[in-house]
Amino acid sequence: MPAVLFESQYNPPISFFGQLLGAEALWLETQEHYRKQTYRNRCLILTAQGVKPLTVPVVDGNRSEKVKTSELEIDYRQNWVHTHWRTIQTAYGGTPYFEYYADYLHDIYVQKPRLLFELNLALLQFYMRCLRLRTPIHFTTDYHAPSTSQLPGPGLLDRRDWLTPKAPAAPGPDSTSALPYAQTFGKDFAPGLSILDLLFMQGPAAGNFLA
Repeated sequence: MPAVLFESQYNPPISFFGQLLGAEALWLETQEHYRKQTYRNRCLILTAQGVKPLTVPVVDGNRSEKVKTSELEIDYRQNWVHTHWRTIQTAYGGTPYFEYYADYLHDIYVQKPRLLFELNLALLQFYMRCLRLRTPIHFTTDYHAPSTSQLPGPGLLDRRDWLTPKAPAAPGPDSTSALPYAQTFGKDFAPGLSILDLLFMQGPAAGNFLA
């Protein structure tokens, strides 16, 4: 399978990792301008009230789209770390593998990386270790619009903005999702969730549910 190009994502959806199965490499976009209301700073988790978004606030949000995603600073004036962690604990504290991963994950949050890209990368590397994915990670040095053919590598599969929180249950023609697994809340399987949901429910077996 060719290498894949993704934007940096916060607690990426399960489908993100499904795309890494057999991929030669993962390229992360560093030269794009930030885009609001995307997985760059947002993830979806399952709570007793249904699917809930968690959003990382960024500095100077009104002008954030003029800043490169890789240079965008997190706004720690808002107590979002406490809010996110409390919400994750409430949603997943009773799952089979929460205690298995919680301390490692919490350590990433409390380090308070200055940049959104740094936070996302630390989380990504943690999840890849948990899923036993050894896909090499590379970083773009130039920006190429999706409509161009001048991508970083030959045969590169461009998956930038392929996944969106605006329509998580409406996959595109080439989209993949997780194989259904037992979830904490609800009778029907909720697709499009963060990798957090699968890890906390399936633990070391999570990789078997990537598709």
